[in-house]
Amino acid sequence: MLKQRIMTSAVLAPLALILVFYTPLNLFSIIAASIVLLGAWEWASLMGITKPLYRLVYVVITGALIATLHFHWPIESLWQSGKLVADANYLFTLAAAWWIVATLLVLRYPKMAKSWSKGYVMPAVAGFLTLVPLWLALNVLRSADYQSSEQFGSVLIMVVLGIVWSADIGAYFAGKSLGKRKLMPNVSPNKTIEGLIGGLVTAVIFVMIFCYCSEVDYKHWLLYGLLTVVVALFSAIGDLLESMFKREAGLKDSGSCLPGHGGILDRIDSLTAAAPMFALFYAWTVTL
Repeated sequence: MLKQRIMTSAVLAPLALILVFYTPLNLFSIIAASIVLLGAWEWASLMGITKPLYRLVYVVITGALIATLHFHWPIESLWQSGKLVADANYLFTLAAAWWIVATLLVLRYPKMAKSWSKGYVMPAVAGFLTLVPLWLALNVLRSADYQSSEQFGSVLIMVVLGIVWSADIGAYFAGKSLGKRKLMPNVSPNKTIEGLIGGLVTAVIFVMIFCYCSEVDYKHWLLYGLLTVVVALFSAIGDLLESMFKREAGLKDSGSCLPGHGGILDRIDSLTAAAPMFALFYAWTVTL
C-alpha cells in the first residue's frame, strides 16, 4: 500500500505542478472541471447510486452547472479592475454558508443523519455545493492578477494547497505523538483534537514563512494568520464531511482510480472547503 501511494504521488505531483503553473487559463479551467466531474462521479456513489447510467446523469447535471458558470464567468473575465466580479462573490457567500451548515451536520452526526440521508435530493444538493464552488475557486485564484503576472495565481493556488497539506501533515504527526482525545469518533475514529490543533499550528507556520519569504507587510501578518486558521479549520471539515458521507454509504474509499490513495474525492475533500474559503478571503483582502 505504501509503495503504491509513493508511486502514485510521484506521478501526480509533477502533473499537478504542470497544471497549476504551465497550462493556459482556458485549458486550466477545462482540466479543473474534469477533475471536479470525476469527483461528481464518485459523489454519486456516496449518495447510494450504483447504476453507472444514473451516476452519469449526476455528472451531466454537475457539468451543466459548471458550463453555465463558465459562460457567465469566463475565466479571463473573473477579475475586473483588480476586483472579483460582484456576482461571483454571491456564489462564494453561498458556499461559505453551506460549509457552516456542513459543520453542523458533521458535529451532529449521526443524530441528524435521518434528515438528509433519505432519498437523493439532499445529498445531491450537498454535492453540487461542495464541488461546483471548488471549480470556480480554482479559476478565480488562477486568473488573479493575470495581466501583471501569469503565474501569480499559480502561487495563490500553491498557498492554499500548502495550507491544506501542512495542516494534514501537522495533524498526522501531532495526532500520532500527542493524540489522546477523539475529535469526531462517529465520523472519523482516528482523528484527535490534538491532531487538529497541531494541523492548525503547522498551517499558520507555513503561511508565516510564506509571508516572510514574500516580504509581505508585517501589519498584515496577524490577519493572514487568523484567516489561515479559518481556512485550515474548514479544510478539516471538508475531510470530515466526505468521511461522514462514506460512513453513511458504507464505503471505505470514494473510489479506486488512484492506487494507494482511493478516489479523487479522497484527495480533494479538504480542498473542496479550503479553496472557496481562501478565494473568498483573498477577494475580500486583495485591496488591503
